[in-house]
Amino acid sequence: MASSSTINPFETAKAQVDIVADLIGLDGGLRDTLKAPKRELTVHFPVRMDSGDYRIYTGYRVQYNMARGPTKGGIRYHPQVTLDEVRALAAWMTWKCAVVDIPYGGAKGGVVCDPKHMSHGELERLTRRYASEIAPIIGPEMDIPAPDVYTDSQTMAWIMDTYSMQKGYSVPGVVTGKPISLGGSEGRGEATGRGCAYVIREAARDLGVRVKGGTVAVQGFGNAGSVASRLLYDEQGAKIVALSDSKGGIYKADGLNPHAVEEHKTKTGSVVGFPGAKAISNEEVLEAKVDVLVPAALENQITKKNADKIQAKIVAEAANGPTVPEADTILFQKKIAVLPDVLANAGGVTVSYFEWAQDIQGYFWELDEVNSRLERVMVRSYNDVHKVALDRKVNNRTAAYVLAIQRVVDAMQIRGIYP
Repeated sequence: MASSSTINPFETAKAQVDIVADLIGLDGGLRDTLKAPKRELTVHFPVRMDSGDYRIYTGYRVQYNMARGPTKGGIRYHPQVTLDEVRALAAWMTWKCAVVDIPYGGAKGGVVCDPKHMSHGELERLTRRYASEIAPIIGPEMDIPAPDVYTDSQTMAWIMDTYSMQKGYSVPGVVTGKPISLGGSEGRGEATGRGCAYVIREAARDLGVRVKGGTVAVQGFGNAGSVASRLLYDEQGAKIVALSDSKGGIYKADGLNPHAVEEHKTKTGSVVGFPGAKAISNEEVLEAKVDVLVPAALENQITKKNADKIQAKIVAEAANGPTVPEADTILFQKKIAVLPDVLANAGGVTVSYFEWAQDIQGYFWELDEVNSRLERVMVRSYNDVHKVALDRKVNNRTAAYVLAIQRVVDAMQIRGIYP
């Protein structure tokens, strides 16, 4: 969230709507509706700290658009959470769900807190109280939260339990990203990286870019980055030459084994110092001469300052917002194919949708079925975006937004305005 003080993310989100609205000829009323969240809740609530004192925390939940179904989106715990950030993330979730054509609108939530300085007990009490405060507007038919920054399957278990206690019976479908034992889905943990790997495979085929034997650099060896690295290496025969995390990067021209790097990171806490690899910076990972670059770390990594130095043929955004708008234009002019975040990292929300569907019907799928369904969704969605990009002669991000916003507009127009 380094950029939140300089760039208002919700202004960026609204500007993206305007660009697409101009392209598809939307009238003023529909355009304004798409730039305004449907519902937003701000709550201030006390939490008892381990010291016995009480502290007041502020939380948000924004439901952006419900035209296509109940809303879906994560909850983040971070000291710099703002309402405008949550609004923007809810808007982006709306478009992401529409790109992969799952029957959800977008939502997002956040609590202004520093989880790194809170005990397990304090986090549980904060989560349960926040869940109680937003309980009137969440539920399997209305709004389904999920984990995000500094929240996880344990957080979701607490929310599910709190909501269920208020209802008087278990409601597993109120959240996704739960532990398997509470109705979580097989394959959810690696869904974002897996979905990204599928999209890279399809794009490479269309563009004539070599993945088997080709070179890959991954910035951010966390969940999405490590899974994408492993699948590109194991299933597509790629050569992973550069990897990084928050502490630094490593490079090896004849390739790194991501399984061995993961073991090293588990032991040491970082990819840095991996035997036989050269130490490089995060910037050098982004600027490596490779076939595929996967930014899987933070937002605003590829900017107008370094976009000219990007040498990859495909940039697949496993992170949210790693490329700023000015950089998009430069990469498009350089004929570098950017697979935008609303497509490339939508595997996570897709398998969240599968989890919710399994919870609703009380019938659970094997891992193979989850992965094959995910593959079908990601391949179809890539093809839908690629077709719009070719037809309209625009970059993939604009194409994805055109596709998503048109789908939301169609739903709004068919439903009409009540009353």
